[in-house]
Amino acid sequence: MTEPCDLTALAARALIGAKKLSARELLDSCIRRMDAVDPAVNAMVARDDEAARKAAAAADEATARGGGLGALHGLPVGVKDLEDVAGLRTTYGSPLYRDHVPKADQLIVASVRQAGAIIAGKTNTPEWGAGANTRNAVYGVTGNPFDPSRSAAGSSGGSGVVLATNMVPLATGSDTGGSLRNPAAFNGIVGFRPSPGLVPSDKRALGWYPLSVLGPMARNVPDLCLLLSTMVSDDACDPLATTIHGRTVRRPEDFARPDHVDLASLKVAITPDFGFAPTEKLVREAFSEKVGAFAHLFHAAEEATPDCSGTDEVFEILRAVGFLASHLDKVRETPDQVGPNVRANVEEGLTYSALDVTRAMKQQTAIYQRWQHFFEDYDVILAPAITLSPRPWTELFPSQIDGKPTRTYFHWLAMAYAVTIVGHPAISLPVGRDRNGMPFGLQIVGPRGGDAKVLAVAAALEAALAGDTLTARPVPDIAALMKARPISESPNFLGFD
Repeated sequence: MTEPCDLTALAARALIGAKKLSARELLDSCIRRMDAVDPAVNAMVARDDEAARKAAAAADEATARGGGLGALHGLPVGVKDLEDVAGLRTTYGSPLYRDHVPKADQLIVASVRQAGAIIAGKTNTPEWGAGANTRNAVYGVTGNPFDPSRSAAGSSGGSGVVLATNMVPLATGSDTGGSLRNPAAFNGIVGFRPSPGLVPSDKRALGWYPLSVLGPMARNVPDLCLLLSTMVSDDACDPLATTIHGRTVRRPEDFARPDHVDLASLKVAITPDFGFAPTEKLVREAFSEKVGAFAHLFHAAEEATPDCSGTDEVFEILRAVGFLASHLDKVRETPDQVGPNVRANVEEGLTYSALDVTRAMKQQTAIYQRWQHFFEDYDVILAPAITLSPRPWTELFPSQIDGKPTRTYFHWLAMAYAVTIVGHPAISLPVGRDRNGMPFGLQIVGPRGGDAKVLAVAAALEAALAGDTLTARPVPDIAALMKARPISESPNFLGFD
């Protein structure tokens, strides 16, 4: 450790509880890291250091008094800028909300704050989370900490970067087409997409819409579990929340730490593309190399995939339905204040009929049922977390992969949305680098409702791979970032050309 901000969340929390580290000391270390590194990457885009320091002082007073302390007591947390924080500028990456300051915390923020977290700031996101390149007309672009000229992915890109650079030990995110998993893969950290309803949401325009979920991000799996445990609840605001006939079926304490699992007892399926995702040759090669290094840890590792036929069409239609529910009025009333990705999805949604939506929902059901049959034979699926290595952020989205054109601006996220449409839990685990020197993310997908299983497998694999440079979590060069030119000086920093 060189600074308190470099501690894991669990280690920092233990020291705070033992009165060997104060919340103020930890926060001040995080603020120094933000000041030193953020100009190069532009990830923590809204801060109120005075309010954070007051919260840290109150945390230290509570520590001195003794008694029970929350699971996140004194830990600074980054909050994605799609999530409301009372008293802190929250823009959703939209010029329409450039000066918006919410009066109340969103449920997920209230939950982590109640657990003792210190809100360190807001992390950058694409406008309304649309697209997996974190850039918008309010705050500009977020650069990858391994190469600031490259994309940090998204839409939780800011959260991924603040974690990779140790600005904070924990961060929140959300996921529709991989927005927790994509930036985790690009930035060398851990992002978990939970089953719909595990983390309740009070903000979805369509309450029964399972494509969008909230979730945790961290630098390792045990830290991620700590954060997740504070997010899990049965809240009636969310019709997908975790109860059956009034009985809570998944409790916060079930996720506070990863369960133990014997990797040698597992039968895993290995797929480079789920049979349809447009995966770059470089990613296929890296995936083969990584899996070849650890496949022997499992009882059996077989090349196999669920039948994902129709996944592209299903996701395109159902995603567009969500955009119509959330953004149609903005596009109609203030089109000049809405970016190209949001406009494209709304315009696409207006072309679909009720029959199109019905067909997509029937296809989704058929795909889901095929997945259930598949998991009768396998414990988890291993796949790349994303279809390509990080590209320059000046490219709004990849228009082609290995010379073949993509279907849409989000087609390159097919590796992630294959899982989204069936509602299974999945995690992106950092597993070394690709031959471009950029982080490589392994996606671990579990069975229906198998959140704890996914976390257990990820934790066991993370521990097993940590000692090998081929598979250990990569770390960016913090010293180089401190000396780097501010990303705000880059051409098209705010633009979309």
